[in-house]
Amino acid sequence: MERIILIETSTALCSTALAENGTVISYKESSAAKAHASMTAVFIREMLEERGISLSDCDAVCVSMGPGSYTGLRVGVSTAKGLCFGSGKPLIAVGTLDTLVAQASCETDISDIRFIVPMIDARRMEVYSAVFTPDGKQITDTAPAIIDESSFSEYLEQGPVLFIGDGAGKCDVVIRHPNARFQQCWPKASSMLSPAVEAYKEKRFEDVAYFEP
Repeated sequence: MERIILIETSTALCSTALAENGTVISYKESSAAKAHASMTAVFIREMLEERGISLSDCDAVCVSMGPGSYTGLRVGVSTAKGLCFGSGKPLIAVGTLDTLVAQASCETDISDIRFIVPMIDARRMEVYSAVFTPDGKQITDTAPAIIDESSFSEYLEQGPVLFIGDGAGKCDVVIRHPNARFQQCWPKASSMLSPAVEAYKEKRFEDVAYFEP
């Protein structure tokens, strides 16, 4: 039975989750200003106390590796590293875009979706994104993109495309293709579960000393 602490601080939402044997058993979140720095460690302590366990009872710590707000990511990574250094537990890193794809599968009917495009908001009409298949396979590199009316047209011509993330909302008024679907949301720690468990089982751990978001 694996027990994993999940930390997601890449956007305006600060969230943590505790997963046990492939199921999220506790979840905390806040979108308040500066919550990342003030609440991340507090949330983790509260989750452990509520379950009557300690850090030593956990098997790994998983943190978002970005893309996203570098300030938020650094808070999450610093917290995760501190937990791992202090306990000797392994560190897992999950990409923010992978989290959003997993979130789409959990929160949205994607039965007719041909591609999923997770988007992290950047300046003006720029987003960080990549193209995924509905089963979570990434088929393009993660890269910044300036959105205009022709963006992702080659995928939209093939069928319905779900644009998801905190960058999806501003694209709704620009990408007008009938196959475009939009879901404005923040990535959540609870949605890191599937890629985190996969990484844990495959022992894809990060170097705690040298890992950076």
